[in-house]
Amino acid sequence: MQDEDAASPEMSPVASTSAADYPIEPEFSKRFRPAKARTIMSQVLRSKLTGVQYHADNTSGWTTEIADEIKTKLKGLGLERYKFVVQVVIGEQRGEGVRMGCRCFWDTNTDNYAEETFLSETIFCVATAFGVYLY
Repeated sequence: MQDEDAASPEMSPVASTSAADYPIEPEFSKRFRPAKARTIMSQVLRSKLTGVQYHADNTSGWTTEIADEIKTKLKGLGLERYKFVVQVVIGEQRGEGVRMGCRCFWDTNTDNYAEETFLSETIFCVATAFGVYLY
């Protein structure tokens, strides 16, 4: 007995797609560039924090606002299939040292990060942006 659906003339043919239709990696010109990200981050940090005095009650709002603006501007670069993670740390400038670190398990051909630091008389701010390509 034959399958009637397989021989039915009403069925449309299946569209064929090749592996070439699905790029595995972004084009070289469409990769996350730390230098471009640093420029964006520097502009945002300077515009938000220049002339501002440190006050602990304000830092939570500032970090969220700065991180959101950096992320929005990074998305504006048009890097398709990239996901961005932005971390912002703000502290009081009192001459003490701060150490930050991270470890990432990613594809070094497509993924990268950028960091930018802002210093004033009363504030230090470190912003880090990670660009991770979504396969």
